[in-house]
Amino acid sequence: MCQLFINADPNYWENVTRSLRIDGVTTSIRLETFFWGILEEIAKRDEMSVSQLITRLYHESLDADHDIGNFTSFLRVCCGCYLSLAADGDIQRDDITPLAELNTKSLSDYHDTHHKVL
Repeated sequence: MCQLFINADPNYWENVTRSLRIDGVTTSIRLETFFWGILEEIAKRDEMSVSQLITRLYHESLDADHDIGNFTSFLRVCCGCYLSLAADGDIQRDDITPLAELNTKSLSDYHDTHHKVL
């Protein structure tokens, strides 16, 4: 099993810091290259820039009363959920259908019942 992960491209876990503005405030987000790539894929599906996607996720988190004290962890979980949905066949990664157009309620319910953390 380790070879599957050990042989991964070391660039995937290189940390990259990007600056962006959320509500007029400049902030920096530090994520591994792997996660930036997934965020770029998600943003492209919804015809947004990564900055626009992150801002939207930030606002939706606030609207849902989430604790955004560790927003970068939230972004990593978003990427993991996206990949999990793709692995389960619920979405296709090469599909250009915007995620905003999917029935997110049914996908979310399915994901919640089949991927509980103990």
